[in-house]
Amino acid sequence: MSWGRRRQRSKCPPFVMVQKAMLRSEEWKTLTNSERVVWIHLKADFRGHNEGSLRLSYIAMRGIMAPATVSKAFKGLEKKGWIEKTKHGGMFRYYCTYRLTGPFSKLPG
Repeated sequence: MSWGRRRQRSKCPPFVMVQKAMLRSEEWKTLTNSERVVWIHLKADFRGHNEGSLRLSYIAMRGIMAPATVSKAFKGLEKKGWIEKTKHGGMFRYYCTYRLTGPFSKLPG
C-alpha cells in the first residue's frame, strides 16, 4: 500500500459525541445517572463499524459503580428503549453485545 493511501490518524484524543439537543431532551432527563454513565461508556465502544456489537464489561466499570448498579442500568436502558441486546453472553466465555436504539442512536462517532 502506498504512503498516500494509508489512513491518517487523528491528532485529537478519542471522545464521545453528545449533542446538546440530546442533553436537553425529555428522554435524556428520564434516565438515571447510572444509566447515563453506562450509555456514554457503551457509546465510547463505537468505532464506526461495530454498531450491533457494542460491549461493556462489569470489570471496565469496576471503579465507577457497583456490579448491581451496572446491571440495573443495563436493564433500565433496555426497558426505556435506549439499547437492545444483540447477543446474550455468559460469565465465562462471551460478552453481552448491544445496539444503540434510542432516539439519538444515529449520532455520528
